[in-house]
Amino acid sequence: MEKFTLELLYQIIGIGSASGLIYKDNTLLVIGDNSGFLYEYTINSKNLKRIPLVENPLENTPKKDKNDFEAITRFQDQIYVFGSGSTENRNKMIQIDATTKQVVSTTNLKDLYLAMQNFGKIKSEDFNLEGAIYDGERWFLFNRGNGSKAKNVVFTIQGKNLTNDYTILSNNFKLPKIKGVPTSFTDAILVDDKIYFLASAEDTTSTYDDGDVLGSIIGSIDINTMKIDFTKKISKTQKFEGITLYQKSKNQIEFLLCEDIDTEELVSSIYKLKIDISE
Repeated sequence: MEKFTLELLYQIIGIGSASGLIYKDNTLLVIGDNSGFLYEYTINSKNLKRIPLVENPLENTPKKDKNDFEAITRFQDQIYVFGSGSTENRNKMIQIDATTKQVVSTTNLKDLYLAMQNFGKIKSEDFNLEGAIYDGERWFLFNRGNGSKAKNVVFTIQGKNLTNDYTILSNNFKLPKIKGVPTSFTDAILVDDKIYFLASAEDTTSTYDDGDVLGSIIGSIDINTMKIDFTKKISKTQKFEGITLYQKSKNQIEFLLCEDIDTEELVSSIYKLKIDISE
């Protein structure tokens, strides 16, 4: 798992602060943490559509007002977008029909997020969800440990719904440091029985304020043991906040990544990360 290549594929004009993406059928679905839209980008035609997720959506929402959509996941014909929970107005989960691209429901997850904080022993100022996976039975939600306590936690949630009928399990992870600063989860995806995750080092102890970016890593977690299989630094300067599967063969796996540059510029760079998975 030592060999990897990282290359810039293209830039999408019209999307800023990209924080999550899904690839399927030559199309990318992208969210931005500043934005009230879900973006649908057709790769061949370079056509970009905007799908409103909230009332009166903005491309660049003021920081104090934004929903902070940081995590996106898909299961079958449904897409789910999560707010980070890092402030009172960032508790939404938006469900979207993948075929019609219409919003199906908007759910306030305040009670779930409070239960997760209590169960994971995370103070509210250290709570900051950045990744989500749904496999039809289990939700995996990833707390980014960029607060003062560096609490990188994967929550496994099962039940009939996410509002009043669920059980919670949590696993804490100690991730590598870059230049003395711990990395923290920024996104994750499930491939077979492996969770592949991104984590970045940012020189801040706040889940609200940005800091100097020191680089990013990729790693994997065995879904059965919830143990880390490997980690690998993939950049010394970039904060990658979104990962999606591009293609997989016996010896290689390829992901698409998006980078959050923490500015109001409406340009998002999409990278291809190729990893050798041969024994």
